[in-house]
Amino acid sequence: MLFAADVAEMPADDVVRSYWAELGETDLDLTAREFATRLASRTLSNLELLDERIRSRAEHWRISRMAVVDRNILRLAVYEFLYEPTPRTVAINEALEIARRFSTYEATQFINGILDAIKRDLDEQQPQRNVQPESEETESEPPAGEDE
Repeated sequence: MLFAADVAEMPADDVVRSYWAELGETDLDLTAREFATRLASRTLSNLELLDERIRSRAEHWRISRMAVVDRNILRLAVYEFLYEPTPRTVAINEALEIARRFSTYEATQFINGILDAIKRDLDEQQPQRNVQPESEETESEPPAGEDE
């Protein structure tokens, strides 16, 4: 979706609608579809902020000169760093897997270097806590040895 929005210069809503219409019926469950839509839509709505973060660590590289695939992998990962509970290291690993599949070996190293630098910056500014998925039915138990 990010690639299509970048190349076609389409609004996020149009890209999302077009993407799912072209994909047709899939075995993708509703939760995964909603997650993908949220990531794409929110990444697209925060491009200026995301690009500024990337620009701060992409020495001698303009965003417009980066390969379309590479800049969108970076944007998605930085969006996850800033707005999703995904551990930053996991977001980097996911970005590198996408880069290995859809870009070049050199691009994978480039993406890793930029994301690692942004992660270090963010870890200094706002360390990420271990994020556990919330469950509606779980209650925290008192630590061992404490009375209720």
